[in-house]
Amino acid sequence: MKLNDIRDNDGARKVRVRKGRGIGSGKGKTAARGQKGQKSRSGVAIKGFEGGQMPLHMRLPKRGFNNPFGKDYAEVNIGMVQKFIDAKKIDGKKDITEETLRAAGLVRGGKDGVRLLGKGEIKAKAKFVVTGATKGAIAAVEKAGGSVEVTAPKKTDAKADA
Repeated sequence: MKLNDIRDNDGARKVRVRKGRGIGSGKGKTAARGQKGQKSRSGVAIKGFEGGQMPLHMRLPKRGFNNPFGKDYAEVNIGMVQKFIDAKKIDGKKDITEETLRAAGLVRGGKDGVRLLGKGEIKAKAKFVVTGATKGAIAAVEKAGGSVEVTAPKKTDAKADA
């Protein structure tokens, strides 16, 4: 066995088919598009078209409402915050801010800020600085001896979103 004897296995490298390069190639003339018709022409995009029949995506009923002015909060439960404090990923002695929660990996997304929810139980005396909080979450944190400071949501330009 020499270096010049080494070759790929048969079929390991497949040569791509070049369409429309003469009738001798086997894929010439119509370039495997068949004869005539819309699909044989260039620049055709008939993704949802059903030959004049009402397309399926238009036949199905539309449901719900998408509020263009709705806020997008990243939601975090106090029980999860307690888990992260127990695991020493968050320092319970310092203020727990949005940046702290993002750095710990507890919060992702939520372009309008972080909202604290009351699911779970918190034992640490923590001070939260968040964009929003439920009544239950505030009550649970205050019961544990902590406090919740609710800041104003971030101003987003309505024209930039549209």
